[in-house]
Amino acid sequence: MNDERIPQHRTRGQEGAPGPRRAGELDRAEALRLLDSICLGRIVFSQNALPAIRPVNHMVDEGDVIIRTHVGAVVATHGKQADAPGTVVAYEADAIDPVTQLGWSVVATGHAQLITDAIDLARFEAMLHPWVARQMAYTVRIHPDLVTGIRLIEAA
Repeated sequence: MNDERIPQHRTRGQEGAPGPRRAGELDRAEALRLLDSICLGRIVFSQNALPAIRPVNHMVDEGDVIIRTHVGAVVATHGKQADAPGTVVAYEADAIDPVTQLGWSVVATGHAQLITDAIDLARFEAMLHPWVARQMAYTVRIHPDLVTGIRLIEAA
């Protein structure tokens, strides 16, 4: 059974596979601009002392990544105090074409903290609509201390 919606992955050495790629570094401003250009990424956090990754939708607000999450989310339970530094997380998003293997990847690493300001909460809830059918009780701001990114381009 071959579903045409699922891309058929090719590896180097196979006929028709793209050639080698070069990774060009992105500066912080360009990385955040690219992150803001899409709405889906992955939050990386620690759960029971192990790394965990979950796909979530996001928006970028003044250089911070904003996500909404459910009551049981580890990110929400560790960042409940507004004056606490929050929990350390990474947020990754990318746009890489599976056929040409060209695109970009951005990682923002910093502290996740619950948003408690009523005006901010109302604004983000109006702008950021989760894509899963689940009650999203918390809105989280990730203030990135480190933003890195690469752009995959054809090797010369």
